[in-house]
Order: sequence, then structure tokens, then C-alpha cells
Amino acid sequence: MGSSSSRRRSSSLVTKVPKPTIDDRLDQGSATNYNSNWVNYKGAWVIHIVLIAALRLIFHAIPSVSRELAWTLTNLTYMAGSFIMFHWVTGTPFEFNGGAYDRLTMWEQLDEGNQYTPARKYLLVLPIILFLMSTHYTHYNGWMFLVNIWALFMVLIPKLPAVHRKRIFGIQKLSLRDDDNDSIPR
Repeated sequence: MGSSSSRRRSSSLVTKVPKPTIDDRLDQGSATNYNSNWVNYKGAWVIHIVLIAALRLIFHAIPSVSRELAWTLTNLTYMAGSFIMFHWVTGTPFEFNGGAYDRLTMWEQLDEGNQYTPARKYLLVLPIILFLMSTHYTHYNGWMFLVNIWALFMVLIPKLPAVHRKRIFGIQKLSLRDDDNDSIPR
């Protein structure tokens, strides 16, 4: 138990991703970040509406799923996908920047970390609108409201500027891609 290879305990529940070094800034500025710039392209905002509509139609087509449950499932599925895509996965799938974005989520990479840009505002407001719609169409059912509000908070809290570049409970401290395992500090 006292061996030197055992894992150290964290001294805090919230850890902060270190600020980028000069090398990281140079790498980030050397090329376009294709991982997050697509959000500003034509049609990128519309695809979210199309996905929500498609999810709604798919869940409504299942015979045993009521209208209310279809809206809640649509909300949960979109929120879970949004959370995983924007707030869970770190790094980029491309090797063009020398690892400058390896510790950042897509939300942190979006618009170079600038807060309250049009794309960020849209991605902040869309889950709220979906929550309001799902709550309305579930006829304000108490249990479905709790499930929907929980999903909303799970997506909205990571978007707030107060938690920018912060990790709760040590989750996602590092990018754990297969080719990076030798660079993980011990």
C-alpha cells in the first residue's frame, strides 16, 4: 500500500487545466483548428435542429413510447450526445497542431476559448429551448421534469465561464488516446 507506484490522492475536488505554454500557443496559432471551427460554418447550426427533429420522429415511431416519453427521450439523447461531444472528449482527431489541444474539450477549443460568441450563445440557448419544449409536451409531469432538468444542468454547467478549463473530481485531466499513453505523467 505504501509503494511508490501507488496513485497519489487529489487535494481538491476541482482541478484546473494548466494555461497553455508559449509552445502550445504557437502550435494553436499555426493552423486552423478543424475540430471546432466547423461550428461556425453554414449549416452547422441547422444540423442540431435536424438531429432533434429526427430523434423526435424516431422515438415517436416506436409503438410503446408515448408522446410525453418521446419528448423526454429526445431531450435526454440530445443532451447526452451534446455532453459527450462538447464536454467529455478531449483533444482533436487530427495531428496538425503538435498536441496543443490534447487537454481541452471541444467547448474549450471553440472560438479559441472566447466566451459569448454567436456559436457559443446558440449552443447555450438550444438546450434550454429543448428543455422548455420537452417540459411543455410532457404536461409538466414531475418525474419527467426532474429528469429533463437534470439533463439540462449536466449540459449547461460545463458551458459556464466559471468552469472553463476546470475538471471536477479529476475527471479528464489528460487525453488518454492510445498513442499518448507514454506521455502521461506519473
